[in-house]
Amino acid sequence: MNRPFANPLKQLLREGKKTLGAWAQLGSPLTAEILARAGFDWLMIDMEHGPGDIMTLISQCQAISGTECVPLVRAPWNDFVVAKRILDAGAYGILFPYVNTAAEAEAAVRACKYPPQGIRGVAGSPRAVRFGQDISHYLSRANEELLVLIAVETLEAIANLPEILGVEGLDGVFIGPMDLATSMGYFANPGHPEVQSAIARAEERVLRAGKVLATTCTSWEQAENLYQRGYQMLMVLADGVGLAKLAADRVTAFRKSFPQR
Repeated sequence: MNRPFANPLKQLLREGKKTLGAWAQLGSPLTAEILARAGFDWLMIDMEHGPGDIMTLISQCQAISGTECVPLVRAPWNDFVVAKRILDAGAYGILFPYVNTAAEAEAAVRACKYPPQGIRGVAGSPRAVRFGQDISHYLSRANEELLVLIAVETLEAIANLPEILGVEGLDGVFIGPMDLATSMGYFANPGHPEVQSAIARAEERVLRAGKVLATTCTSWEQAENLYQRGYQMLMVLADGVGLAKLAADRVTAFRKSFPQR
C-alpha cells in the first residue's frame, strides 16, 4: 500500500539529531549499496565532481532502496532543469554548489518546489512517483519533505548569509572548506587561520538562524569536534578516496614487511 511520501532524514534534522553521511562519488551502484548497508543515514551522490549522469544516479538510488539510507545529490550547478531531472529520478534532496546570494538561494529552492512555491514541473510518470503508481502520495508531500541545501564556498556568500538564510524553504547550508580556502587565496588550505575564522563566522550565522549545518571531514576526531560545534550533517567518508587510502595502506604494509619480497 502506498503511503504519503516522507523523508526520514528531514525528520531527524527537525528533531535536532546528528546524522551520518558519506560521499558516493564513483557513480557506482555497488559502492552506493555497500555504504548504505553499512548504516549511513544518507549518501551524497556527487554529480558535480563525480562522473555520474542521470542513469547512474537512478542505478545508485535503486541500489540503496532496500535500506533506510536516504539518497541526496550534489547537483553539477544551480540549474532548475538539472534539479528537476535529479528529483524526478528519486533523490530526496539536493545540495546546490556555489551559491553566493539570496537570489541564487531562492532560485535553488524554487527549482525543488512545485507551484505555487516554485517552478518544478509536475509529471506523473518518473521514478520519484513510482512510474505513475504513487502520484498523489508523492505530490502532496514533496514540497515539504525534499531537503534543499546550498553550498557556501566564498567570502561573498558568507557576507550574504543573513539574506541567504532568510530565504523561505531553504533547509541548510553546506560549508565547502576547500573551495572557500581557495577563493580566499589559500589554495586547498582550509586549515589556515583566516579560513578557519571565516568558517566560524559562517557557522555562527547558520546556527543562529536555526538552519541545518553541514560539511565534509577527513577524520573521526574532526567529526566529533564538528558535531559538538553544532553540525547535524557530516560526510565522513568517500567511496573513491576511502578505497584509495585502504589500498595504499595495504601496499605500504606489504612493502614494509617484505622489502625483498
